[in-house]
Amino acid sequence: MRLCVLLAGLLVMTGCAATGRPMGGSVIAASYRYSPLTPAAAPKAPLSVTAAPPAASPAPRKQVRPPPPAASRENVLATARELVGNRKVKVAGRTWPDDCTGFVEGVYARAGVSFRGSGVAGDNGVTAIYRYARDHGRVFTRGKPKPGDLVFFRETYDQNRDGRRNDGLTHVGLVDEVASDGTVVVIHRVKRGVVRYRMNLAKPSLRRDPRTGEVLNDMLRVPGATKMPVLTGQLFASYGSVLPDPKPAKPTKAAAVARR
Repeated sequence: MRLCVLLAGLLVMTGCAATGRPMGGSVIAASYRYSPLTPAAAPKAPLSVTAAPPAASPAPRKQVRPPPPAASRENVLATARELVGNRKVKVAGRTWPDDCTGFVEGVYARAGVSFRGSGVAGDNGVTAIYRYARDHGRVFTRGKPKPGDLVFFRETYDQNRDGRRNDGLTHVGLVDEVASDGTVVVIHRVKRGVVRYRMNLAKPSLRRDPRTGEVLNDMLRVPGATKMPVLTGQLFASYGSVLPDPKPAKPTKAAAVARR
């Protein structure tokens, strides 16, 4: 009998130990307090209250500008070619700033295109023209450009004079023609005036063709002690197209007869 009572007591103790709360657990839990090292940034709204969404700032209104006339590309090209060799950028009796942006603004004015108002705070003139091309046309880095398209370059000089390549877009010109080997002839304004430079994106780091000796990429940045890129192909950033495509030439009678 005494043995049965002892066995029953052992069973009860084992059950409590397996399923009951550990001894001292309530004391430890009650004495522990969470104390954050930093105060809350802001009180949270109750879960039952729906917070109002923040007021959306009004989107800036884009200025709607009429598209350039159909013959504008030819006018731009003719004006740019006439300026080659000149130091001053003078178009239709108006003198423009003697720099790359003044040249582009002057020749594009012949097509009724104005880049004014395209930039934002902190932009230089080249970046403002890039924004116009992006918003009113297209910018691209692949494919064949058309004569009259814009050409953007980056890091052509140390604009902020900190010795680092962090100046972004710093130069702009326009496409004069594209040769059969892919070399692009660019008309732009540099220190000595309006000139033509060449650029070959298939061989951007090659100054001349080793086989023919033809210039593939002109030197756009003054070489310094460091090995920074200096050629047009190395400093190319993007093309920009905002002018209507040239109209295809009408077939002559001889060509029409040949197709029959």
